Amino acid sequence: MSYLLALDQGTSSSRSIVFDTRGHVVAMAQREFRQIYPQPGWVEHDAEEIWTSQMATAREALAKAGIAAGEVLALGITNQRETTLLWDRRTGAPLHHAIVWQDRRTEPLCAELRAQGLTPLVSAHTGLVIDPYFSGTKLRWLLDHVPGARARAERGELAFGTVDSWLVWKLTQGRVHATDVSNAARTMLFDVRSNQWDRGLCEALEVPLALLPDVFPSAHPYGQVAAEHLGAAIPIGGIAGDQQAALFGQACFKAGMAKNTYGTGCFMLMHTGGQLQHSRNGLISTAAAQVDAQPAYALEGSVFIGGAVVQWLRDGLHAFPASGDVQALAESVPDAGGVMFVPAFTGLGAPYWNAEARGAIVGLTRGSSMAHIARAALESIAFQSAALLQAMSADAVAAGGAPVSELRVDGGACVNDLLMQFQADLLGIPVLRPKVIETTALGAAYLAGLGTGVYQGLEELAGHWQTERVFHPTLARERAAERMAAWERAVRQATAA
Repeated sequence: MSYLLALDQGTSSSRSIVFDTRGHVVAMAQREFRQIYPQPGWVEHDAEEIWTSQMATAREALAKAGIAAGEVLALGITNQRETTLLWDRRTGAPLHHAIVWQDRRTEPLCAELRAQGLTPLVSAHTGLVIDPYFSGTKLRWLLDHVPGARARAERGELAFGTVDSWLVWKLTQGRVHATDVSNAARTMLFDVRSNQWDRGLCEALEVPLALLPDVFPSAHPYGQVAAEHLGAAIPIGGIAGDQQAALFGQACFKAGMAKNTYGTGCFMLMHTGGQLQHSRNGLISTAAAQVDAQPAYALEGSVFIGGAVVQWLRDGLHAFPASGDVQALAESVPDAGGVMFVPAFTGLGAPYWNAEARGAIVGLTRGSSMAHIARAALESIAFQSAALLQAMSADAVAAGGAPVSELRVDGGACVNDLLMQFQADLLGIPVLRPKVIETTALGAAYLAGLGTGVYQGLEELAGHWQTERVFHPTLARERAAERMAAWERAVRQATAA
């Protein structure tokens, strides 16, 4: 039997999964790593810890599978996307902690860029909004605040990358400095129409072009893992940012197909085919995973705090010892008792885009309990996702298409039946959970297989996708509309705060 290895470098943990070529999970390993909070609204990671944790899980997954690295046909990488790293090209040493996608320190710079009138240019060229979420202003912050960084960058001594570029650099021992279109598209420096770095935006953000990695399709030969890392040289055949990888792993290859990933945040993507479609409803346009030189696009909505709200209940309020306990606690009450939880810990993403919003729990009474708060926390994940799908369907109709007719789901929180049923009830469409919910890693594995000739095309991969359970809506549409209206009122309260 032949195997594919996916490195899934996420926000709170590094994972590695061995798949067989039919897309079945053979073995998996995972390690959490530190979250660093230097100031309120700032989030950082130790770049070396990202690397060592990722390598540890790769070795562990191979050992669990009982295979040697030489039996792996190809390796794929998927990653937390906008997280920004800067390192020395000669030594490979990071100049600073990685600045995580959740970090909001560059909002003042973003406000300056908006005031300069750059919003239309950024939207037209990148499909994005000007927001601290994206990598460009994080890189500018590093160049401005790390002593000597700007001068060294202009001399070509430094390299910038998102996490995929960092891993490729380390895996190839500095031989390859590259990224794929789906990650480049998240920097606010990349023209998704031409698939090239945008010189004008780089100048506006004062980012030297010498810092930037080469950009290739998502399914592409990216070099080889040095044999000393895993025991044998393995071709690196695919790279995609985590959400585009999940869209690919869900076999959403055609325009109008949509998925939602329930992880630390929630990320809903709808494939729009070869057409870059600009949102009228607060979503962003982005590059989807590309299997060749032909462009592919998606509309995306991002919820900054999804499953992380459960982690906060666990670690901040000590509501339960393990995240898996939240469903039993939430199900101990029939409903949230009027409690609404808006987890805007780091502002609100799409479709609201309010960096100043902060978390709020509203509707509390003397009868409210931790169970009500836990249920409201779970429901907040579904409410935020429903707001995304409403915006997405409106954009699809405006572009002459049809509303989204079903939603494919993945990510850790999608195993929560209470959450998935509530999601279907709010949306009014079927929610489909696949047999393999590790679709982010699976997408990376599929891309690696395509990039190295293991698979012949997309039809072969589409045939692998299978449903484990379908959640059909049971809530009356009038009642669902009332629940969404209550959510929007709670959002306004969080925004006002």
